[in-house]
Amino acid sequence: MRFTSDQHLDGVRERAFTLGEVPGILWTPETAPAPLILLGHPGDLHKTHPRLVARARHCAAEGFASATIELPWSGDRPRSAAAEQARADLRQALAAGEPATPEVIDRLVLPLVDQAVPEWQATLDALLALPEIGGPVGYAGGIISLGVRLAVVEPRISAALLFAGSFVPRALFEEARQVTIPLLVLLQWDDEGNDRQMALDLFDALGSAEKTLHANMGGHTGVPWFEGDDGNRFFARHLKGVVRP
Repeated sequence: MRFTSDQHLDGVRERAFTLGEVPGILWTPETAPAPLILLGHPGDLHKTHPRLVARARHCAAEGFASATIELPWSGDRPRSAAAEQARADLRQALAAGEPATPEVIDRLVLPLVDQAVPEWQATLDALLALPEIGGPVGYAGGIISLGVRLAVVEPRISAALLFAGSFVPRALFEEARQVTIPLLVLLQWDDEGNDRQMALDLFDALGSAEKTLHANMGGHTGVPWFEGDDGNRFFARHLKGVVRP
């Protein structure tokens, strides 16, 4: 891991880094060592940076460090012709008012998950070696299929907050039955361009004994502000053993 920048943002230290050819960002609070929350996102760190900083500050207010990495084929990373074609096919179907086919969803999502999960795991190796990161680890947000796979294969993740706002390949429904960690799932009821029933079916498939679904009215970007507070309480409970009212 090589740090490429270092700045302070109202009590939160922000450091950009690269791990191999994968760019990422680490935010740490003033207190250390701190439990870590991995911040998922839909892609392109440049475009999502303002929202990620807001989420990182919210995490730091609870005493959590947070970190994220660029997804494959996003931002400044090399593109995938196969992924671009799958994305174009999905957009064409939705524009025509047709449902997204399982074949298109598989082509779009599975290669991304297959490449991104090992990159997240390598990042976690590097982050947990830092003295300011103490563990345990949570995962929050991003593409839900990626969060499900990480919850299955990465034993260092103790709890996850998942955003039910993306298409899910058929194979991930079977993987979801293997998830055992505590989960909080957020669903925007009127999420444009996504399949509400698919999100509900995935929640039903998740194997965790403790899983909670928060469904709110509104579109994809309309997640209510108070869900950030609920997310902090969820992680405080499972990463720190602290119960907030």
